[in-house]
Amino acid sequence: MDHNGRLFTFVGGNAGPWEVVSLRAVSGDGLEGVDRLRVVSGEVPTEKGVSGWSLRGVTSHDRYVTRAEKGKLTAAQPEIGRPDATAAAFIPIRKSAAWWALTQDERRAIFEESSGHIRIGLDYPSVARRLHHCRDLAENAPFDFLTWFEFAPGDAVAFDELLRRLRETPEWRYVEREVDVRLRRIHVDSE
Repeated sequence: MDHNGRLFTFVGGNAGPWEVVSLRAVSGDGLEGVDRLRVVSGEVPTEKGVSGWSLRGVTSHDRYVTRAEKGKLTAAQPEIGRPDATAAAFIPIRKSAAWWALTQDERRAIFEESSGHIRIGLDYPSVARRLHHCRDLAENAPFDFLTWFEFAPGDAVAFDELLRRLRETPEWRYVEREVDVRLRRIHVDSE
């Protein structure tokens, strides 16, 4: 069986190295409360009779960025999985039909030119991030994006500021569902 190295499954339940510290709906419907989260590279079979949830997304090429912005992001972006990054946030997001009705250049103009999404992110070099696209994986997927952030516990205030600034941008007017899951790594295992 082929394994897609860009596919990740986020499994909320009672197992995994990430302990759920808080889980709240920011906009729209939330997610079922769970105790733990595991992030698995690849597909995870559905387990019958097990409570929780499973969300899939794929990493993709960079969108809405210029060559110069991509260079800055690459230079500033810390690695996912660094040992001191024992705090994390998992934030699934769905944008409105109005967002998807825009052309790519119109979305780019909102994303970066009026919202400054990339510029804001560059102000927080201690926060690692990885975006997973899920809109095209399944018909009526519950989310369009699964965002994963890792940081050292001492950078939690900076992360909250980053998130506050992003949520204040014109881009966020198009977010119709957002769940904020805060996590703490309790042990490291091979995922």
